[in-house]
Formats: sequence, structure tokens, C-alpha cells
Amino acid sequence: MIEVKNIDKPDERRDFPRGHLEVCNLSGLTFGVATFEPGWRWSESVKPIAGTDSCQVHHTAFVVQGRMRLHADDGTEAEIGPGDLFVCPPGHDAWVVGGTNSASCTTSQAAPRTTPRHPPPGPPTPTT
Repeated sequence: MIEVKNIDKPDERRDFPRGHLEVCNLSGLTFGVATFEPGWRWSESVKPIAGTDSCQVHHTAFVVQGRMRLHADDGTEAEIGPGDLFVCPPGHDAWVVGGTNSASCTTSQAAPRTTPRHPPPGPPTPTT
């Protein structure tokens, strides 16, 4: 089966301070476009939401715009920018470098669908 989705019509949008993630879910794949504003830092913007000391998500991504710095819990660091592909394991912090937005296309392996997805229910049917 061929599946086609357009990121301009994401399945969901996750907003957080100084950024957002637009997500499309396909069989076996989750694809997202993450946009971060200048001043965004995971440990300040997302840590309070995630409730962990560092980001525990594995990232495989392609940088489209802007620059970011990655700092792993093991002390390794890297700076990434437009055209860079990167893999970052769980256990890291990240922040925008400079005064422009940073945007990345990110993928992850989706959990298998065990139940069909349904659209949200409509308004209740009035009773007479």
C-alpha cells in the first residue's frame, strides 16, 4: 500500500516554548519538521514538559535552516547546520546557535499499529 501525506497538513502539531514540531505518521515511520527560535534550549523549553534531565529521544535528522549545538550526557558535542545529517542518541541537550530559526526534518520508526486509527468523534447527536 502506498501512503502519501503532506507536511503542510500534519497529523499533529506539538507546541513548546520557542518552537514547535509538526508530525506526519505513516506505517512504520514518523516524520516531523521541528522549528526552533533563537534562544531555544531543550533544557529550558522542553525539560519541564518531558520531566527528564536530558532529552531521551533518539534523533535521525537533516538540518534545513539555522544552526544548533548538541551536547551529549557523555560530554561529546557537535554543531550542526544546513545540509548536515545527524544521529543523536538519547541523553543530550541542544540549543539554537545564532539569531535565526533552526529547522530540521526528523524521522523515527513508528510503533506498529495494533488498532485502526479513527478520526475524532463529531459533536454529540441531539436527542429528541
